Amino acid sequence: MLKLILTGVWVCAVTLGSVYYSMQSASAPVVSDAEATRRASEQYVPGEMITVPVIKDGAVQGYFLTKLSFSATKEGINNLRAPLRQMVTDQLYDMLVGSRFIDVGDTGTFDLPTFKSTVKDGLNKKLGGEVITEVLVEQLEYLTKDDVKRVANGQNVPRQKPVAIVDKNGNVASDKLPEGGVNASSAH
Repeated sequence: MLKLILTGVWVCAVTLGSVYYSMQSASAPVVSDAEATRRASEQYVPGEMITVPVIKDGAVQGYFLTKLSFSATKEGINNLRAPLRQMVTDQLYDMLVGSRFIDVGDTGTFDLPTFKSTVKDGLNKKLGGEVITEVLVEQLEYLTKDDVKRVANGQNVPRQKPVAIVDKNGNVASDKLPEGGVNASSAH
């Protein structure tokens, strides 16, 4: 009986020691002062779902469904002449309609980091400064013209899922907006 009690006390002591040690060694990631200052000066802006037509040989071939969100400087957002979300949506249409960013016939050539960088650079050029600091791709899919016709005509055909765009490295666009992101849709 004494042996059982001592074994129980020993197990409790080892468990408590392990928990204490793990709590002491676990700490929040160290964030440098520069990184903390940068994060404090930025604001996450959720984007809108937009549909961009894919035009090839003078005709619409299909549609991209995309939702891009952004990290932007608070100062840049405050200096804009119109709300950021509307300006971003307008610029995305200007950049993507008829562009060759994504070749649906050969999605193996699509490069997600280059796409993000090009969108960021194009938006900053339109906004007149370094306003956008990061582009987050939440959704990027493709629907063919036939899929759209089927839905418009109410045909009783099993629904096809949109095709997720996969870049040449095998990455699927699926960035997530950080929790607690601030909505700047009405900021201007």
